[in-house]
Amino acid sequence: MRILILWVMGFMLLGFRVGDTYQQEIEAFHQARLKSLKSENGWLNLAGLFWLNEGVNTIGGDAKNDFVFPAEHADAFLGQVVKIGEYVYYVHQKDTLQVYPYAEKPVIVAHQTLRWFIIKRGEKFAIRLRDLEGEYVKAFTGIAHFKTDSSWRITGKFIPTKGRKITIIDVTGRSYQEDSPGKVEFKLQGKTYALEASQEGEELFIVFGDQTNKVETYGAGRFIYTKLPDSNGNVVIDFNKAFNPPCAFTPFATCPLPTPANKLQVAIRAGEQFNGHH
Repeated sequence: MRILILWVMGFMLLGFRVGDTYQQEIEAFHQARLKSLKSENGWLNLAGLFWLNEGVNTIGGDAKNDFVFPAEHADAFLGQVVKIGEYVYYVHQKDTLQVYPYAEKPVIVAHQTLRWFIIKRGEKFAIRLRDLEGEYVKAFTGIAHFKTDSSWRITGKFIPTKGRKITIIDVTGRSYQEDSPGKVEFKLQGKTYALEASQEGEELFIVFGDQTNKVETYGAGRFIYTKLPDSNGNVVIDFNKAFNPPCAFTPFATCPLPTPANKLQVAIRAGEQFNGHH
C-alpha cells in the first residue's frame, strides 16, 4: 500500500511540474509580447500613417504641411517626401536620400522622438510615423487575457492546398491575394473546424475570428502562429497564445481581417482579451 501511495504521489507531483512548466511557458509568451509592444519597433508608438501623393509631399509640425507630424516633437518644416513612380526620396535642405526601395531593412529617418519610414501596400506608398513618446505609449497599461487552460492547446491535422491563394481584406478595405499552403482542421467541443493559414518563414500564420469578438476580445479577430506540420501532418494550435492584431493598439496599422472561412462559430475563451486601448 505504501508503495502504491508513493507512486500516486509521484505521479501527481509530475503532473504539477508539467502544469507549472506550461504555465511558465504562457507567462513567458505574455512577457515577450509586452516587451515587443513597448520596443522602439513595437506597435504602441505608431503616430501616423500618411499615404503619399505622386510628386512632392511636405512634412513637419506646422499645419500648412501636406502631412502634419506631432508639433511638440517636430520642427515646423522637416522637408519634402518626393514620390516618383516606384521610388521615394526624402529632400531636406540640400540633402536628398532615397528611402524606397531599400535593400533589406527600411531606411529610417529620425528627428527628436520621431522615427519614420516608407511602407508599400498594394500599389500605394505611405509614411509610417513612430513617436517614442506618443500618446498610445503613455496610455498603455498592459493586456488582459483569459486564464491559461491547457485544454485550448489542440492538435489538428494539416490539409495541404498548395498553389491555392486566399483573398485577404485589411482594415482599410484594401484586398490582395496571398499564398496559402493549407488549412488546419481540428475538433472542438465535438465539432470539426478548419482555419486557412499562410506561411511566414518556418511558421504558419492564422488570422481568425470567433464569437468572443466585440464582446470579450478584439472585434476584428486575433492572430496566432503555429509550427509547421510534423512528419505525420499534425499541427498544434495553442489558443492560449492567440494575440491581438496591431490595430487593437493603434489606428495607424493596416491589419488583415479573418477570411470568411476563418470566422469560427464558437467562442474561443483563450489568449488575449481586449479592453479598448484606443
